[in-house]
Amino acid sequence: MHTAQVVEELNALFPHMHKEEQEAHPLGNGGDVALFPQTEEEIRNIVNYAREKKKTLAIIGGGTKRGFGGLVERNDLLLSLANYRGIVEHAVADMVITVKAGTNFQQLQHYLAEYRQKIALDPAWPQFATIGGVIAANDSGPKRLGYGSARDSVIGLRLIYPDGTVIRTGGKVVKNVAGYDMNKLFVGSMGTLGILSEVTLKLRPLPKYESLVLLAFPTGDTDTIRSFAVQFLDSMMEPVCLELLTPSLAEQLTGTRAYTLAIGFEDVESAVHYQEAFVQRMQPPHTTMTILPPQEAQTFWQTFYQMAPNGAVLPADEEVEAAVKIGVVNLDAISVLRESELLQALNVDIRAHGGLGHGLCRVYLKGAAQSVVSAIKQLQTMAKQRKGYAVVTHLPFSFRQTIDVWGGKPSYFFLLEGIKTKIDPQRMFNDQRFVGGI
Repeated sequence: MHTAQVVEELNALFPHMHKEEQEAHPLGNGGDVALFPQTEEEIRNIVNYAREKKKTLAIIGGGTKRGFGGLVERNDLLLSLANYRGIVEHAVADMVITVKAGTNFQQLQHYLAEYRQKIALDPAWPQFATIGGVIAANDSGPKRLGYGSARDSVIGLRLIYPDGTVIRTGGKVVKNVAGYDMNKLFVGSMGTLGILSEVTLKLRPLPKYESLVLLAFPTGDTDTIRSFAVQFLDSMMEPVCLELLTPSLAEQLTGTRAYTLAIGFEDVESAVHYQEAFVQRMQPPHTTMTILPPQEAQTFWQTFYQMAPNGAVLPADEEVEAAVKIGVVNLDAISVLRESELLQALNVDIRAHGGLGHGLCRVYLKGAAQSVVSAIKQLQTMAKQRKGYAVVTHLPFSFRQTIDVWGGKPSYFFLLEGIKTKIDPQRMFNDQRFVGGI
């Protein structure tokens, strides 16, 4: 069926719903016709239509993760949740909130700030990201050390299955421990099993005070960094992040080209100052220490969260942008970052950071296409050698076809494939968007 015929059919079925014909997108994961439902019932009707007509659906929120996975350039339909937004319920005293999946992450945080509360997640590009996209990708940032991942914040989900049925997982209370935690099946599944309709999250109080300690190591001695990290992690201090920045990234963010530890503290003011003083007493020789107070710390993070390539805002130049997420044993992150810097010999601009408390690293690359692809392959090899993983979280569609962006099939792949086949036998939702082409 031609696109014009599909549009005519959709206009008859959904006369009041906003629709747009779509051009091919350089990041793929698109659709011939985009639909913008505003209610759950409209989403269900679209799903039922797609199932009956045997059409495929790509699901999108703010578009920031459009370059993450996916071997299908254009699906039949692009289901956008951008207009499906809003707060369903906010139990202020219980510190729990339920929101529609298309709700903008930053706007939601601004709303919660009025109640001195927040969602304890720090994804990239919060001004574009939706809560549904953050949860579907299990996204998190450096403060994962203190607050955990998206999986740790979700206590309940409402989803639409490919057969049009609506299911609930978890609940609306924090203490919900009966049976298997079904939330974990869907968080991070990249929309391949169901369309997130509503998300229930536990909240945290806004900290009374925060600061960011920047500890620069001008000599570049990674042994000193490791020794400091071990001693600090063995202490009683409670940082929300212990993030190591490569010299190139540190120069962009702080003006100093040196390996730099970003140590974040969030607590009452006296506790934050106590921990700053502790770091000062531990400070290794030949290092420089800078303490950013609340406003400056917040400005730092605002800039930091806009470092990653963004599917919603494409670069103006013709160089290829890519991002790789690497998971290793926590202190192996130091070696990963050091070896990432060496890949600049391939004439690729590389900026990276990694958590010395949780071992998750992010490497951002920019340069000529073949050089970027070559660097990605070396990063994947490096991760395997350390018994870790490397997942490409941003890459133009044409190059995703030449490289396994998920880094190979895991030993338990048959379980993932079985779940997908059981829930979505027609492979209707986000086909080939997850591990192994699921």
